[in-house]
Formats: sequence, C-alpha cells, structure tokens
Amino acid sequence: MQERQWIIARRSELDALAEELAKQLQEVQAERDELAIAERVLNRLAEQALADAAAVAPKAAQVAGRAVLLVPHRSDAADEGALPGDYRKILAIVREADGPVQVRAVGERLGLDASVRGKLEPLRAKMTKLADRGWLHKRGDGRFTARP
Repeated sequence: MQERQWIIARRSELDALAEELAKQLQEVQAERDELAIAERVLNRLAEQALADAAAVAPKAAQVAGRAVLLVPHRSDAADEGALPGDYRKILAIVREADGPVQVRAVGERLGLDASVRGKLEPLRAKMTKLADRGWLHKRGDGRFTARP
C-alpha cells in the first residue's frame, strides 16, 4: 500500500513539474517571438538608414576627369571660391549678419518671397548643406552662423 501512495505522490509531483515546465516553455516561446519581431524591425531600420545615407551622400561632379563635390567640405577647399555662386551669396549674407540668422532673413536678402514657406525650403536645404560641409554652423534653434 505504501508503494501505491508513493506512486500517486510522485505522479502528482511530476504533473505539477510538467505544468510548470509547460508554462515556462510558453513564456520562452513568446519572448523568442518578440525577439524575432525586434530583429526584423532592427534589420528594416538598418536598411532604411543605409538607403537614407545613400540618398544624402554628397553629390559629385566631374572636373578635369576627377570627381569633386559640388559643395566641398570646408577643410577640402582652399577658399570659398570653390563653392557654387549661389552658395557663396548665402555664405556672404550670413557673414554680414550681426549674429545668428534665420533662413527667412537670408531668403529676404536674396529676394525670395519669404511669406511662402515652400519658397524657403530649397534655401534651407542649401544652408544645411553648407553647415554639413563645415562652412556654416547650424544652431539648435535652427538659425545659422558663419564659422570663423
């Protein structure tokens, strides 16, 4: 009779253990599914970042058979004469200003219709490109200053 009670008690222990293991297995599978989703999202973000980086890559032109940036990095150019004319005008306006300037103020000096926001976006892109290349400094408030 004792053997029978031992078997029943042991079976009960094993049933409880099996139930606990099944619960843990479910939790592990759920976490693995979440990790698989997170991995897919990270892969998509990495692919998007690569695509964005390629889209923002500096444009090059051919000069004397060599590839050169249309708007060179400041450290690569001897002086601002290496910049296209419209970029030199922007740089001159920012340098003439007493302090940080907004895109709108530069647009007004260039004769753009500053009341239409869409007219300023190409100018904002040019000023940002100048900042990215080290010619201007873009402040956190969106205004620009000339680099010394």
